[in-house]
Amino acid sequence: QLQLVESGGGLVQPGGSLRLSCAVSGFTRDYYAIGWFRQAPGKEREGVSCISNGGSVTNYADSVKGRFSISRDKAKNTVYLQMNSLKPEDTAIYYCAAGPTISACYSGPAGMDDWGKGTLVTVSS
Repeated sequence: QLQLVESGGGLVQPGGSLRLSCAVSGFTRDYYAIGWFRQAPGKEREGVSCISNGGSVTNYADSVKGRFSISRDKAKNTVYLQMNSLKPEDTAIYYCAAGPTISACYSGPAGMDDWGKGTLVTVSS
């Protein structure tokens, strides 16, 4: 099992930017894909972006394409989500999660094994 801790959430105005970080630790596995997911009040958790173990393959939800960018630095055990041109509809708790492959991440939250507790992003003027 991996431990994941998100950071970087907060309040930002529409059109602003925010960078989320996900620190990963644990020695039970060293091969894993990472996904960012989000959940707004009253809505189901949805996928935002996925990145492969090596960081060479990425996936984005249509709603964030062109605005968000995922990256990872395995040497630092950290995954990032750069969020630009933020909109009020981006408001949600953002979670990072680890899974066996990026395909598992594509399948949705149920395909992921280990989760952080989330960080709240609020986009409002």
